Amino acid sequence: MEKADIQLLVDSYHRRLSSVDSNFHRYLYSRINWDSRMIGIRGARGVGKTTMLLQHIVENYDNVDDVLYASLDDLWFANHTLMELVDWVSLQGLKRLYLDEVHRQNDWALTLKNIYDSYPNVNIVYTSSSMLLIDNATVDLSRRQTLYTLNGLSFREFLEFEGVLEMKPLSLGELLASHVSLALNIVRKTKIKPLFDRYLEYGYYPFYRDSLTDYPERLKWTVNTVLESDLPAVEDVTFETIAKVRRMLMLLGEKVPFVPNLSLLWRELSVSNTQGLRMLYALDRAKILALATSDLKNYKHLSKPDKVFLDNTNLMHILCTSVNVGGLRETFFFNQLSAAHKITIPRKGDFLVDGKYLFEVGGKGKSFEQIADVENSFIAADDIETGYGNRIPLWMFGLLY
Repeated sequence: MEKADIQLLVDSYHRRLSSVDSNFHRYLYSRINWDSRMIGIRGARGVGKTTMLLQHIVENYDNVDDVLYASLDDLWFANHTLMELVDWVSLQGLKRLYLDEVHRQNDWALTLKNIYDSYPNVNIVYTSSSMLLIDNATVDLSRRQTLYTLNGLSFREFLEFEGVLEMKPLSLGELLASHVSLALNIVRKTKIKPLFDRYLEYGYYPFYRDSLTDYPERLKWTVNTVLESDLPAVEDVTFETIAKVRRMLMLLGEKVPFVPNLSLLWRELSVSNTQGLRMLYALDRAKILALATSDLKNYKHLSKPDKVFLDNTNLMHILCTSVNVGGLRETFFFNQLSAAHKITIPRKGDFLVDGKYLFEVGGKGKSFEQIADVENSFIAADDIETGYGNRIPLWMFGLLY
């Protein structure tokens, strides 16, 4: 392949680099071992995977043409293959290839394995849809790659992104033990409630900074792109199935958080139990829905969820006919904790975290009545700036990553 053949791809790469803002880095940026020979980063559409790749290039290479970035959804790949690109990169002696949207590649896992095995001088960083079950792929990549997951902005990151407050993430243990002193230190510096309300409405996806006016429509477009583009790239689905997935999402948007009567839902959608569960779990992997179960989720054995949430509170504001404040609180808690902790639905209380800590989520008047006799039980209370004892402000659970 001649240099002229690749110039369009290089031009696109340079244009993207020219617009990179390095003033803010996602929490995952400093945790990645960028020296690994193959790095996978998966996450929902719109959470900042591409920006993170481009930031790393700008900040680590004096000559950006020592490496190459390419997105697999670029029109260039209509007439060229990924293996052609890798062969060119290898011949040019480039240090690393950054690949976006790798799920656009047919047989992506096999292709990555072949690149790793056949081109030992080519180091790869790739991003993918959160829908890919990378760790359960037919081709075993576990020995060849280091895999990371990028979630949307936490409330802590939102505060930093807004230039309000900069602090390190807390561990759950630190929060439970020292929440009073930590909260006092924060609320002395800023009014937290208005910022928290703003975050719940529009702070989860970094692209809100581009235009708040356009944010709802852009978020709807993001959801639609997942359904119409990412889902077919990952699952073997028909147009009819995509239409049913969209209808499922609209039906659930009227009810979330939802304790599912699945037989009724399947009748409304005219699908079997197996088809319906596959659709539900596909939306869960896409980070549009979040399924809560009494046992830990297993994507190989799809079981009935005990409760269905939208993945984050921003989605509630665009997909729900009306936003229920109780549902908003539970969705925030589940979203922020599930980034790094195992959450199940217990017999008592709202959420059991890591099989040890029991939480009830509610307003400032929420009582311990339902969980009073349970060890390691806590209230996550909204509408309070500081807590006491085992009553912890809800907003503080957004400081964990």
